Amino acid sequence: MVRDILAAQIYGVNAQVDAFYVAFRIPNFMRNLFAEGSFSQAFVPVLADYKTKKSEAQTRHFVSYIAGALGSVLFLITLLGMLGAPWLIKLFAPGYSANPTQFQNAVVMLRTTFPYLMLISLTALASAVLNTYNRFAPAAFTPVLLNLCLIAAALWLSHYFAVPVEAQAWGVLIAGFIQLGFLLPFLRKIGFLVRPRLNWRDPGVKRVLKVMLPALFGASIGQLSLLINTIFASFLQTGSIAWLYNAERLAYFPLGVFGVALSTVVLPHLSAKHAEKSPLEFANTLDWGIRCNLLIGVPAAISMFILAGPLVSSLFYYGKFTEYDVTMTSKTVMAYSLGLLSFMLVKVLSSALYAQQKVKIAVKIGIIAIVCNIVLNGLLVIFLAHVGLALAASIASWINTLLLLGVLAKQNIYKLQRGWGLFCLRLFIANTILGLALWWLAADLRHWFDWNWQHRIVQLAFMMLAGILVYCASLWLSGMRSRDLQLKAAV
Repeated sequence: MVRDILAAQIYGVNAQVDAFYVAFRIPNFMRNLFAEGSFSQAFVPVLADYKTKKSEAQTRHFVSYIAGALGSVLFLITLLGMLGAPWLIKLFAPGYSANPTQFQNAVVMLRTTFPYLMLISLTALASAVLNTYNRFAPAAFTPVLLNLCLIAAALWLSHYFAVPVEAQAWGVLIAGFIQLGFLLPFLRKIGFLVRPRLNWRDPGVKRVLKVMLPALFGASIGQLSLLINTIFASFLQTGSIAWLYNAERLAYFPLGVFGVALSTVVLPHLSAKHAEKSPLEFANTLDWGIRCNLLIGVPAAISMFILAGPLVSSLFYYGKFTEYDVTMTSKTVMAYSLGLLSFMLVKVLSSALYAQQKVKIAVKIGIIAIVCNIVLNGLLVIFLAHVGLALAASIASWINTLLLLGVLAKQNIYKLQRGWGLFCLRLFIANTILGLALWWLAADLRHWFDWNWQHRIVQLAFMMLAGILVYCASLWLSGMRSRDLQLKAAV
């Protein structure tokens, strides 16, 4: 959040900033293919199986071969991506072709950021190994390093560039080296700092590739939706991509803080239960993950919708970020908040299919969601411009969520556990009270524009604290206790 607040204040909203967000989004999209997305979904279940059934030496050999295979493929893709940067910009931001300066800025920054794909994917490999061996903290800290690098670039490197936002692109590249280097000592500590070797015939490598190839699409549905939004937004007025980006960062804040963390922990646990052939424990873990998502996701979505204006004005209304930018971003935040819970649920629900290596099912569902997103984009952008793109992504995500739930229930992978009726009643009561309290506390957006930054921050902090206290007190008064949120053994 500090990173994005500083970027909005220093760079504002203009054509060059839009170009950077396009250049940053393309390697980030591919990162979800080769890093946290399909690779992790394919690699972690196989690694968990090796850990359970194979010797430590065999597991180390497997990790060595995977590192060699992933590194060689990523090197080739990175080289092709840097050489083909103009064509990638034409593909993912076709509207830029009408503006040669903006197009060239995007190409230059894409060539700078593209090597980050290889570095962060190898970082994801190291993170997956550490997570599987219950070393979550080092991998969880690596995103902080990226943010620190981008903050430093904004504060101290921007004035060295003719196009100041190019400093962000170099910050991304530097962060990739630091993130990967940070995890290497932790790998050595657990005995898995191995030399990458090529062995495409290794059974473990073949298993990962067999799952990963179709999962290249299935695990990246959310990012594909955002890229599709970028393509449409490139034809809209200047600033549309920046408004979408800032709204995504704010609306996805609970997803990054809690949703991703939860799925990171759940996937290795589900994979282990599947390897141990414990369907009851598997279903119990999945049920626990869904309840945790609802407990955080529902109040987060309600708060984001009601407080969109106060949040955006308090965090971004500084420097070159105008009142108009606040209004446009706030509307987009509201549209994304409608899909926030589904974005979080998809992370856990898809983990259940990937843990059982049922990749084709997830891919089919993902294709349906993407088609729906494209159709909805085409319809809603006509009437709602960039806000319609955010709303389309939210609706498509709910379609994805409902289809995943239907498949998991139909295949008896997941069944509702005991206590759901009471749990939902408690959630309904607590969130109704929370929504009414925030609606009563929130002032008209015009007042937020008139207040100075200290007043805005104090008012927002007060509402956040009041919201937390109201929500927690409502849950407690309804009878919910901390023991109700613990993952219990299946009976």
